[in-house]
Parts: sequence; C-alpha cells; structure tokens
Amino acid sequence: MTDKSDIATLIHDARKPLNHISMHAELIKILSQKPGSEAEIQQSADDIIKASKACSELLQTLMTQD
Repeated sequence: MTDKSDIATLIHDARKPLNHISMHAELIKILSQKPGSEAEIQQSADDIIKASKACSELLQTLMTQD
C-alpha cells in the first residue's frame, strides 16, 4: 500500500498542472476580449491540454500504486 508521504507527493505534483490549467483558462478569458489574439488563445488552449494530460498521468500513477 502507498504510504501517506507518497500520496502527498503525488497530490503536490498534481497542483502544478492544475495551476497551469487555471492560469491559461484565465488568460484565454482575457485574450478573448482582445482583437487579433487568436494565436495566443490557441497556444493557451494547447497548454491547457498538455497540463490536463500531465495531471491525468499523475492520477493514473496514484491509482496504480500498491
């Protein structure tokens, strides 16, 4: 069984991609009001997808821990 320190580490590690998701969602919200910011919005959306995948991988690691 995974001890509490391992779980705490995984939870801590999951916060980084979650913070990226939140930050880029806020950025998209701001940029959507700025004409000509389509490329920046696309990049932020790509960053959200990347961070979501990273968080998913961390959660999968948590699920597979003995």
